[in-house]
Amino acid sequence: MQPLKAWHLPLLQDGDYDDLLPLLQRALLLQGPERLLHSLAPRPSLAPDVLVAHRDPQQPLGVVVSERFNRSGSCWQLQHLRSGGACLQAGEAGRMAIEAALVRAAIQRSRAAASWIATSASADTVRLAALRQLGFQPLRRETLWRWDPPSDAPRLDPASLPSDLQLSRLSRRNAGDLWQLEQAVLPAQLRQLLDRSVDDLLDQSDQPSLMLIDVNRRQAVAGARRLRQGQRPVVEIELSLHPGWSHLLGGPLQLLLEHCGAGAEQVLVRADSLDAQRAAWLQQLGTAPEGEEVLMARSVWRRHAPQQTQAMAQRLEAVLGQLQPRQRPIPTPLGR
Repeated sequence: MQPLKAWHLPLLQDGDYDDLLPLLQRALLLQGPERLLHSLAPRPSLAPDVLVAHRDPQQPLGVVVSERFNRSGSCWQLQHLRSGGACLQAGEAGRMAIEAALVRAAIQRSRAAASWIATSASADTVRLAALRQLGFQPLRRETLWRWDPPSDAPRLDPASLPSDLQLSRLSRRNAGDLWQLEQAVLPAQLRQLLDRSVDDLLDQSDQPSLMLIDVNRRQAVAGARRLRQGQRPVVEIELSLHPGWSHLLGGPLQLLLEHCGAGAEQVLVRADSLDAQRAAWLQQLGTAPEGEEVLMARSVWRRHAPQQTQAMAQRLEAVLGQLQPRQRPIPTPLGR
């Protein structure tokens, strides 16, 4: 198990790692500047962390790419976990052992992380079993819906919205409203593990991202956030709808989708798999289910070094000994 080196790149140029090469090259180029910046001031890493497992230098078995999820570095995510052809030949048991070793090594390297998240397809039972053995628990299931936005301008006009709703584009000024909405729709345990701030929401969002704001209560009640391009080359949109505003399923939410997906040929819409009402509405809109993903998370507990309290306890005993009844005070040094 080794961190990514320059001599690893020629060995990873096969069909198993082709799509990872740009990311691996970027991580390799940022290693030097990261070490220099960290020597000047301790700070969370900005570059992804890459580990390579191999039986011998000429035969890589797998690669894990991890990066911090938030600015504080308290939460990290497994961005890619890839097994090579030599690993797949060993069967499911061999794949699970190598992937578990890669994830365990990645967690040990990030000493400041308090939690980790990972995403896996619900059909990949081998990956899910490996993550469960490492302490990850499923906290959210999302269905991906493939949708073809209108080829021309959006069909629905913002003027068709009810008078108490306002269409707003995501910006630094109103990002707190969308952050509060997403905090409300996330499970409490996942919300605590992600530890996401308003700045993290802006970092992970692309434009155009929009929300519907209730002008009377001054709060966001629905949002369509375009995610920054990650593992897939297509545009991904995350839908958020306040639990008390399910009546917006229809024209208002369709208007959000059309304006958020403008300019894209195809869009993947993320929605909670447990929301049957939203799933029925997406099917009426013409979307088709592409697959289901499971978001898994775990906390990290690390043993702290014991504090040197023996000398302090001896000094405290010396002071308390003088206060005991029927005992002559004895001068005792309290320190060196």
